[in-house]
Formats: sequence, C-alpha cells, structure tokens
Amino acid sequence: MPKVGMEPIRRQALINATILEIGEIGSLDVTVGRIAKRAGVSSGLAHHYLGGKDQILLAAMRHILKIFGEHVRHELSLVKDPLDRLEAIITASFHPRNFAPEVVAAWLSFYVQAQKSKHAQRLLQVYARRLHSNLLFSLLQLTDPSRAEHIAQGLAAMIDGFYIRKALQDIAPSRLDTIATVAEYLHLQLGLKTTSVGIS
Repeated sequence: MPKVGMEPIRRQALINATILEIGEIGSLDVTVGRIAKRAGVSSGLAHHYLGGKDQILLAAMRHILKIFGEHVRHELSLVKDPLDRLEAIITASFHPRNFAPEVVAAWLSFYVQAQKSKHAQRLLQVYARRLHSNLLFSLLQLTDPSRAEHIAQGLAAMIDGFYIRKALQDIAPSRLDTIATVAEYLHLQLGLKTTSVGIS
C-alpha cells in the first residue's frame, strides 16, 4: 500500500517526469514504465495515482496550464494600465518556466493529442479562450471592437507561433528577443511608439 501522505508528492513527481520524458523524446511516444522509472516509482503506483497513459498526459497538461495561469495572474496583479496588462501577458507567456524546452515540447505534443482526444482538446480550448479573453479585455480599452479582435487574434497567433519556433532550436530567437518582437507587433498595431518591455 502507498504510504499515507505520499500521494501528492508522487503525483507531482510523475507529472514532472512526464514533462521531462516528452521533452527528451519530443513526442507523446512515452511509456508509463519510462515515466514511472524517472519518477522513482513502480508502473503499478503510477497507474494507481494517475491512471493510464492518457490520464497521466492530461494531468501533465493541466499542470502546465496551471503554472501558466499563475504566472499570468501574477504579472497582471502588478499593473492596471491596459497597455501594461497586455505587455504583462506577453511577458508571462514567455516566462522561463513556461518557455523551457521540455515544456515547449509538451505543448506541441498536446496540440497533436488534441486532434484525437476530446479531453485534451477541451483543455487547450480553455487555454485559448482565457488568453483571448485577457487580451481582448485590455485591447477594448485601447481601440474599437473589430480592431481589438483583430489584434487579439494576431497576438495569440504570435505567441503560439513562437512556441513552434522554440521547438526548432536552430532558428528560434532568444526569450527576450521573442518578447520584444511580440511587444513590437502590439505597439505597431496600436499605432504606438515601440518601447522596451519590462522583463521579469
């Protein structure tokens, strides 16, 4: 029997191991056995704590989205101005923990999984809706509705696109250059002078 109080620790170890395994392999072709071995538990305990492979992958995606959401909320809590809020979302999107190679690999793999898994698709739709909503909320304070929608779509596409670029390591710009490029797009779309974005 698992030790009392160990479940949260083991679950987190399995989630971390899943993300690292996906990052190392570069796809969802990971096995529960490899994940369990990296986490330091048996395959039986992995199944006990999180279920089968699909459930383990979904748990990892939920964790990634949770961390992403925490960073966005933290950055937004520091600012009030709508332009500052937009820049905060951009900065949080490329936070070192969110933009780590293994996390980027996991993102891309989960996009593929969402094509065949309704559960993964729903998780990614939640992420997309929240990102869009956060962007649109501030943009509506800076421009008209149709323009705000256009810019929000463009920003979301750039954020997702730079994750793909990050996966192609030889052509990916640095994290800071990525933030600067997305911020420059925002400023140009709003007809503002481009300035340096505060990096955290």
